[in-house]
Amino acid sequence: MPPDTYPTPPGGYPMPGEGYPMPGEGYPMPMEGHPMPSGMGLPPSANMTRMTRSFDGMGTLPPGAEPDLAFCQLLLESPVPPPISSVPWFCVCSRCKGTVGPKGDRGDRGLPGSPGSPGRRGFTGFRGRPGFVGRQGLKGQKGDEGQKGERGAMGFTGAKGDRGYKGDKGDAGMEGPEGEQGPKGEPGHCPATCESVQGPAGDPGLPGQTGVRGLPGTAGTPGMKGEKGDTGSMGPPGHPGEQGEKGEQGAEGACNCQDGVDGMNGHPGPQGPKGDKGEMGLNGQPGMAGPKGHQGDQGVMGAPGPCSPAIQSAFSAALGSIYPQPNLPVAFTHILYNMQGHYDPNSGIYMAPVNGTYVFSYHLSVFSKVLKVGLFHNFMPVVKTTEPMDLGTASQQVVLHLTMFDRVWVQVKDSSTNGMYASGESSSTFSGFLLHPDSCDPPLFRDFPPSLQGDFSWGELRPPIIPSP
Repeated sequence: MPPDTYPTPPGGYPMPGEGYPMPGEGYPMPMEGHPMPSGMGLPPSANMTRMTRSFDGMGTLPPGAEPDLAFCQLLLESPVPPPISSVPWFCVCSRCKGTVGPKGDRGDRGLPGSPGSPGRRGFTGFRGRPGFVGRQGLKGQKGDEGQKGERGAMGFTGAKGDRGYKGDKGDAGMEGPEGEQGPKGEPGHCPATCESVQGPAGDPGLPGQTGVRGLPGTAGTPGMKGEKGDTGSMGPPGHPGEQGEKGEQGAEGACNCQDGVDGMNGHPGPQGPKGDKGEMGLNGQPGMAGPKGHQGDQGVMGAPGPCSPAIQSAFSAALGSIYPQPNLPVAFTHILYNMQGHYDPNSGIYMAPVNGTYVFSYHLSVFSKVLKVGLFHNFMPVVKTTEPMDLGTASQQVVLHLTMFDRVWVQVKDSSTNGMYASGESSSTFSGFLLHPDSCDPPLFRDFPPSLQGDFSWGELRPPIIPSP
């Protein structure tokens, strides 16, 4: 491309030395007295950039026509850059070689460019390994009811079953339809006489089945009284009969005697049997009040009667989870009764509200494991129970005297002997109640219970005394 037609970018050609230190405004510029190459004067309206391009494209200049580039070097090394109008034309060229300055800082990241056109589709990769089986998702909602399926093929004929029992006699069926008219019979012959002649008797039929026994008939009308029969011959004398009962007293006879003589007294008869007890007579009228009696002496003062306690306490709870943890109180979380709130279902501990006598009991079901369980009072075992069978029950009931804020709970020994069990058909319960307090007066102070401090160990009970043989 010729130098004159070299394209110039918009706004002028960029200076190669832009950003380098240039001499200041007061720096002496040898514009007029600077030696210029002969034959290379610039017209007033010449384009410096195009001339620079033309100068660059001239290749090697003839001897004596090269400009003095030392002045350009001074401009490059000046502390203050001079204005562009003060820079000679030959210093604005691509052939000027100045001192290489230090490397500048990294510029800011430019704006992202517009996305390029999509590339060609790559080849299909190899089939990857199957992934891990994920967790089972939540149960989905019930789907819509599907359509009724087609009728399946008939199955194989099963084996012939055993003969069933004879069924009951069925009800009489409906009257059947009237049959078709039969064929016409042969014409009859007229007999010699019109009188009917009885035919010969048929053969006797088979005897019928015995009918059901009929109901008894109604009583007939009594017959008339027959005539008195003749007197029979006297029979042999009979045995003497038993003494008959006393007859009723006869009617008083009519006495027409007026001057008869009294007869002799008869002998006294035997004593008759004791009569029945008569009915109680009516109550008589109350009698008159008697005179007021004298005041009696004062009696001995009796023992004080039972007081009415002002505080009550009772609870009953069932086991909520089977095989409880050892070295901790067993939490009976299913509350049956705990109106006063003295039992804590979360910890399984009962706290005494007052000084008094208490009754505690536990009834436990055992399944699949051996059970060793005990009732504890302030970290000390009171009673223990061992059920060696893997299917059974264990129970205890004790009476204790407790002080206010004492604690009572149930505890198992270890994880191998914690066979306490409960289900829908079997329950394990822990219960207790205040039998009577030491005083009927309620406590006159309100204090926070002390914190429970101690070790939930199994502990040891005092062994019983074994008698010597």
